Amino acid sequence: MRLLFAGTPATAFPSLEALLASRHEVVAVLTRPDAPAGRGRSVRPSPVKQCALAAGLEVLTPDSPRDPVFRSRLTELGVACAPVVAYGALLPAAVLDVPRYGWLNLHFSLLPAWRGAAPVQHAVLAGDEVTGASTFRIEAGLDTGPIYGTTTETIRPRDTSGTLLDRLSHSGAALLLATLDAIESGVLRPVPQSNDGVSIAPRLTVDDALVRWEHPAVAVDRRIRACTPAPGAWTTAPDGSHFKLGPVMPVPDAPRLGAGEILAGKHDVMVGTGSYPVELGEVAPAGKRPMAAADWARGAHLHPGARLGAA
Repeated sequence: MRLLFAGTPATAFPSLEALLASRHEVVAVLTRPDAPAGRGRSVRPSPVKQCALAAGLEVLTPDSPRDPVFRSRLTELGVACAPVVAYGALLPAAVLDVPRYGWLNLHFSLLPAWRGAAPVQHAVLAGDEVTGASTFRIEAGLDTGPIYGTTTETIRPRDTSGTLLDRLSHSGAALLLATLDAIESGVLRPVPQSNDGVSIAPRLTVDDALVRWEHPAVAVDRRIRACTPAPGAWTTAPDGSHFKLGPVMPVPDAPRLGAGEILAGKHDVMVGTGSYPVELGEVAPAGKRPMAAADWARGAHLHPGARLGAA
């Protein structure tokens, strides 16, 4: 089939690479316009645009897919289907029916669970034991279209949203390709989603990433892993400055500490929660690069009873 691939972040790489290596023909790529990124906030092309240009593909970067020029070009391309992986913008009704088989979305959850922009983060935050990926035909609703196929993935105890999404991006790429093959051969029809088990996964904000030390250790651990690498978990240091946190390790048999209370040893740093303490991993004090928590504590001159999140 002739395809238009739509995607923006590196998460979409495995799918684009799988399609380029398949019997299908990717004739163009749709991605978000160049945007500020990195420490210097310099304007850069999206990861998918960089990949597409390296492959010699036509790249379309309309400010909005509602742009009539984009719709005209989509019609001219004569694509049979438009697979989508994390494109990052809503598609208007005017373009949904242009490809013969519509727009095929790869979504990183077992729909109808976790519809929305951050399904992987919410699965980790909720403590789900199993998640997966789904392929479905895009319609006007938010991730409500009929489903073609699914694949499952176990959420490991120490998974962050980053490690889980990496695995799903590869297993999902295989699912996307298998779905396209089956659609082309005429052996697969989509099935309407169930009305049971619907949950919504909005994008996590910086406020969502604030660690609340009065919560139980299990909840603290999940929030930090869900927000790693983005938007990045944080708290306030004893001096009131912004303090970023990497994944922690709950320690059920450690002596109890007050919520946010710091106990720094020679090789580890414990922090109290609403239940038992957690051991800090990497931390990044304001304006500094990530470092081991014990290295930070040695230079922080902590006073007895110092707390995170107290300011």
